[in-house]
Amino acid sequence: MVENKYKRVLLKISGEALLGEQQFGIDPKPVEMIASEIKSIYERGVEIAVVVGGGNIFRGMKNSAALGMDQASGDYVGMLATVMNAVVLQCALKKIGVECRVQTAIAMNQIAEPYLRHKAIRHLEKQRVVIFAAGTGNPFFTTDTASALRASEMNAEVMLMAKNGVDGVYDDDPKTNPNAKKIDKISYADIIKRDLKVMDTSACALCKQNNIPIVVFDFKAKGSLVEIMNGKDVGTYIS
Repeated sequence: MVENKYKRVLLKISGEALLGEQQFGIDPKPVEMIASEIKSIYERGVEIAVVVGGGNIFRGMKNSAALGMDQASGDYVGMLATVMNAVVLQCALKKIGVECRVQTAIAMNQIAEPYLRHKAIRHLEKQRVVIFAAGTGNPFFTTDTASALRASEMNAEVMLMAKNGVDGVYDDDPKTNPNAKKIDKISYADIIKRDLKVMDTSACALCKQNNIPIVVFDFKAKGSLVEIMNGKDVGTYIS
């Protein structure tokens, strides 16, 4: 077994990462790539928990407004979208020999286990990847906050925020400002104070409260997870 910088991690994947070249839905290619990247550190003995978003299928605030739904109803539909993504990712992982379980914050026993903290920790200890779906189970909370919450509950040593085509935190939006500068290291307080749109402030505050560092990196850069486990400086380190 090789030496890893972190023994237990929480990996946050956006739903948009599953889009690939599509405008909507799930593209098999990025799903296979994500599964392969997870396997690369799973084989090194890292205990891995995953939270996946649902924005490739339904975005609570945006879609609910367009459909005339109230935000709470829209958020619940968004939670169901995360369950669909979690089951797809579970199948992709099992296909390549990675033991995996899905736990949902909303009970749906025919599809997945209900979320139970002690059982999730036991799965991790038995070298099973655990995918947490349906957010926190409550409306008005994003999957960023769900990730910070699950990372705290699992006693994760780090929260890895996989971005889609962005290699870290910038002082401005690099997609609209070509002069935006990448930040290698930053504090939780500065993320909140400067209102940098890398994650919800509530998620950042929860990680600060529980002293969980955050690494923001580009998931499209193959081998990033292995480099992080090797202790290399990848993306932006928040602590």
